[in-house]
Amino acid sequence: MFIGRERELKLLSALLEKETASLVVCRGRRRIGKSTLIQEFGKKSEYFLEFQGLPPRDGLTKKDQLDAFSQQLALQTSLPKLRLESWSQAFALLAGIIGNEKTVLFLDEISWMAEKDRDFAGHLKIAWDTQFKKHSGLILVLCGSVSSWIDKNILNSAGFMGRVSTDLMLSELPLFHCNKFWKQKAERIAEMEKLKMLSVTGGVPRYLEEIDINASAEQNIQRMCFSREGILFSEFDKIFQDIFSRRANICKKIITALSDGNKALTDICKAIGVERSGIISKYMEDLIWSGFVAKDKVYKPGTSRESRLTRYRIRDNYLRFYIRYIEPMKHAVEQGLYDDVGLDGLTEWDVIMGFQFENLVLNNVKTVCRVLSIPMNTVKSASPYFQKKNSATKRMSG
Repeated sequence: MFIGRERELKLLSALLEKETASLVVCRGRRRIGKSTLIQEFGKKSEYFLEFQGLPPRDGLTKKDQLDAFSQQLALQTSLPKLRLESWSQAFALLAGIIGNEKTVLFLDEISWMAEKDRDFAGHLKIAWDTQFKKHSGLILVLCGSVSSWIDKNILNSAGFMGRVSTDLMLSELPLFHCNKFWKQKAERIAEMEKLKMLSVTGGVPRYLEEIDINASAEQNIQRMCFSREGILFSEFDKIFQDIFSRRANICKKIITALSDGNKALTDICKAIGVERSGIISKYMEDLIWSGFVAKDKVYKPGTSRESRLTRYRIRDNYLRFYIRYIEPMKHAVEQGLYDDVGLDGLTEWDVIMGFQFENLVLNNVKTVCRVLSIPMNTVKSASPYFQKKNSATKRMSG
């Protein structure tokens, strides 16, 4: 069952009407539904080919990635599995089997494919200019969870300047689409039950697929988050290792520092014990592009100018919930001590869910404004309240 993404499908479908080849970029956090979207779009084409990079691991080589590519090519075409020596050879082979029929060529987790070859993007650019774009019915889709790689090597690369037709950045599904994951029981389940569940999962499709519509929100959260086998119990480490690899440790420290509230960059650096630098700023950009962190700005009262006051906060409901509530109990969960514990009896459960609900609202500002009949053009900023400390606020806090 495919839910939502009507706008994205409409944008992609328009490319099928073009008489020239198109290059598409699709970005977003892990589990957000990038692959599912492109696979659904691929059904509209006459020919669909999909290739996935191997996830990072110790000892992984360029040869391993090329072998995996060759294996996937053989499974989808009449070609035998060939020994490939370079990505330029792989792309030439692929271009040779594409005709002028409407074709969607999907390179998924492209940053993984490229990890062991610094010239990967260069080979792809040459292949696009000299071979792929000659196929008028081709739509080449580049997709990845490491949005920073695509940003650096494709979107902001001089080599690909002016070549990208469409850049899709997938966010969480809005609330009215999330509601459809309760299927035929959507109208009979209390809204509070749904909000409890969504406050933990957010609008991440892969997590919503795991909902048992015959169980309560607490039972679902217990099974998914507080059991050794639960998908959300072990998800955190997988996300960070898969996306950030060697940077996973420092990125986790940043997320942990933000778990108790929004912070300025200086405060984040202080909390994780590092000097403020361009490297930390780059990590923050990576976390923002990956959909895990938001950077909030405020406007000066009575003006349309942005204030210099900015704060970072965790945008992703699951990450926030994991750091604040699952990780502190991880050892006990692994021992099976929470198998039969009711969540509503746990310490500060209502407080935690309150913070989660706030985050859910911030991620669905457009929906909330529409329901409350608030014109979006009147909204200048949507973020948790914060202000710079001064003598007055210090006296008040004292």
